[in-house]
Formats: sequence, C-alpha cells, structure tokens
Amino acid sequence: MATVIRENIGTLHDKLIVKLSKDDYMPAFEKNLKQYAKTANVPGFRKGMVPAGMVRKMHGQTILNEEVVRAAGKKLEDYMTAEKLAIFAQPMVLPDQARTQPDMSKPEDIDFAFEVGLKPEFDVPAVANKATLTRYKITVTDKMMDDEVERITRRYGKVESQDAVTAKEDIIYAKYEPCDADGNVTGEGNEIADTEMQDKMPAKLKEMVMGKKAGDTLVFRPADVCTADELKAFLKDPLKAGEEAGEHYYKLTINKVGRLIPMEVGPELYAQVFQNTEVKDEAEFREKIKAELSREFDRITGERLHNEIYELLVHNTPINLPVAFLKRWMREGGETRKSAQEVEHEFGGFEHQLRWQLISDKLMQEHAISVDMQDVKKDIKTRVLAYFGLGPDDEDQAPWMEGYMAKIQKDEKMIDETYRRLLFAKLFSFLETQFTIEEKEIEEEAFFKLGDAHAAHHHH
Repeated sequence: MATVIRENIGTLHDKLIVKLSKDDYMPAFEKNLKQYAKTANVPGFRKGMVPAGMVRKMHGQTILNEEVVRAAGKKLEDYMTAEKLAIFAQPMVLPDQARTQPDMSKPEDIDFAFEVGLKPEFDVPAVANKATLTRYKITVTDKMMDDEVERITRRYGKVESQDAVTAKEDIIYAKYEPCDADGNVTGEGNEIADTEMQDKMPAKLKEMVMGKKAGDTLVFRPADVCTADELKAFLKDPLKAGEEAGEHYYKLTINKVGRLIPMEVGPELYAQVFQNTEVKDEAEFREKIKAELSREFDRITGERLHNEIYELLVHNTPINLPVAFLKRWMREGGETRKSAQEVEHEFGGFEHQLRWQLISDKLMQEHAISVDMQDVKKDIKTRVLAYFGLGPDDEDQAPWMEGYMAKIQKDEKMIDETYRRLLFAKLFSFLETQFTIEEKEIEEEAFFKLGDAHAAHHHH
C-alpha cells in the first residue's frame, strides 16, 4: 500500500516522498491496457481485435508511466488533504532525484520525491495594537476656489478666431514639416498637425510667432529655439522625433489663430456645470464647487491612508516564508523558465505582494469580509446609471438595463475586476476602524510633498 514520508528540509519547506508498491499501480495498469485494446486502431486489425501482446508492446510502457504518475499524484493529494497542508503553488518534483523507471515485466516499488512550500501561521500586530495613522484633510483655500472657477469658465468657454497672434492665451493651429535651411520641405507626408497655446511653446518660439497671421511660416531648428529642459519635451510632442532631430530644420505653418473666451459666471454657466441641480447665485455655485473639490481631495487622502495601511501591514507583520522553494517555483513554475538573475531581480516585488496576499486573506477570513454576486451587479448598475446622469432609483428610465446586465454577466474580466475592487474596499473600510486614526489639516502643496509610504515603512 502506498505511503508518504515527510521530511523538513528548510524553513516551511518540506520533502514528501510517495512510496508506491507494485500493487498500487499494476491492477489499474492492466485494466487500462485492456480498455485501450478495445479502442486501439492498428492497421491490419479490426477495431477491438488487436492482440493484447501487440498493444502491450506498442503502448504498454506509456500507459504504465501515466498510471504510476497518476497513482503517485493521487496519494500525494490525499495525504495533503488529510494532513490539512496549506501550501504555496503546487508540489514540485525534487530536482535530480534518482527514481526507478517502472518495468512492465518486473514491476517493483517506486519512490517519488516532491518538495512543498508551506504557508505560515502569523499574527498581525499592527491591527492588534491599534497602530496610529494620520488621515489628512486638505484645506480648500480661496485661491484654490478662484483657480477652479477660472478653470471651469475656460472649460465651458468658446474659441473665437483672431487676425494674428497677440497674446499668450492665443491658440495656434499649426503644422510642422521637416525642411532644409531655406524652408524647402524634404519629403511628403511627414507633416505634423498641432494645436497649442502660445504660452506653452518653447521660450524663443513664443517670441517668433508673436504677431504672425494665418498662412505665415517660420523656419527653425529645435535646438535653437528650446532651452535644454524644453528640447526633450518638444521633440517628443509635437514633433514625435528622436534626439537627432534637434539639429534638423522644421517649417512651421500657422493655419489659424484662435482665442479662448471664458464663459461668464452666471446662470448659463451654472446650468452647464450642474445640469440636474438648480443653482441660485454665485455664492451657491462656489459652495457646490467647493463641495466637489473637498470630495475629490477626500478621495485622494483616503487613497493615501489606504496605502499607508497597506505598507504598514506588509512591512510590520512578521511572516516567515519558504524562500528557497518560492525562488525555485519562480524559476520553473511559469510558462517560461527564468534565470537565477531574473528571479533575484523580481523576488523583492513578488515577496512584497505575496505578504499582502497572505495578510489580506487572513483578515478577510477572520472577519468574514466578503462580496456576493448581488453586490457586484448592484455596483455595475449604479455606475452605468451614473454615466447617463441617473440615480440608483431611476432604473425605470433605462429599459435596456436588463439586456445590458445579461451581457455583462458574461464579461468575466469586468465581473472579476468589480468583485476585487468591492472586496478590497470593504477590507480597507474595516481596517480603518481597527487603527487609531488622527485627523490633520494640511495645505494642498504640503500634502503632495509628503514622503512615500513605502519608503517610510520599508526596513528589510
């Protein structure tokens, strides 16, 4: 009868030796051989009438090898289930093991040696100790409000044609063409269309286009009109060229000049920005904008808090890992084999993500955090309705929704992405209640200068 011997060969790293006797695989082999003979197609013989000896000679070894591997795999699986072994990935056959090949004429005992990486038991001290974290609140200043109102008026403004470029706010519709020093275009079909505000052009080019009209042209070399900092960006966009193009000549042709005229702050703007809400005056308009800015800042600061939680847990939860097994699995367990150098290069990021997976799985299991299909469907419906400016209670205005949802349920990628997003949103909402959260007001500029959460907690 098959047995399994377990030996420890490292931290959370065990060897499992499956010992098969001939009685563990020969009866099934003989049965499979007879079954194969009934269906074998051999030229010169009717189906099912192939002599057993011929079938054994032609296919017996292959069938025997398959049965031995199947028997070993089944015994290994039964053993791990009985012992409740929680392992990473799949058992891997130990390299360079000396294993006797099965012989149909002289069946004997056969050993299979596997290695497994065991999942660790661990605690999460940061949660148990209610570690202290900061939730930032970005202050919405009067200047931020003024800037946002100006941005909105420009967004809903209109472009009016101009006779010539006379202001930095002017919009220049132009094309660039490679040419020689005299402006003769070299090659056809290489023109690049571009629309740009005069103020966004390279420093010297701004001066050169000032006063120019539609139809006017300029010949220049990027290296002559750009500062060192401007050149790389200008070559990339709009010219879409490599570094060598800095010394080449280009012909700029102005096709049209326009100027963005911002929309005045008033009822027409209020109706455009808040289409489903009545806004009485500018004070209420600014209050609604402030509320939207605050919501966006809360989203950004919330993401930072969640990232802080993530890094704190990953870097401050003591977890032992079967490193030797995991590195071998990374080398050999994928579709393509990796080199030792590739594994070493990638292992840090792999380990970081693996630690988070272990921690999040443990927390979700211990605290019954889950998402069902109804949650997924409801979220998708809500987002689709919002896209069309409808609320959760307005489904009667979307008679196509039932057909759309039937189609979406076949989109495994969207279902999976929605499921994971909701699941981790629930997890982080729960985690926020498990830490000591201190709120702190902060200016926008200071917030975006805060240190990286990963760097703050990384110490191994």
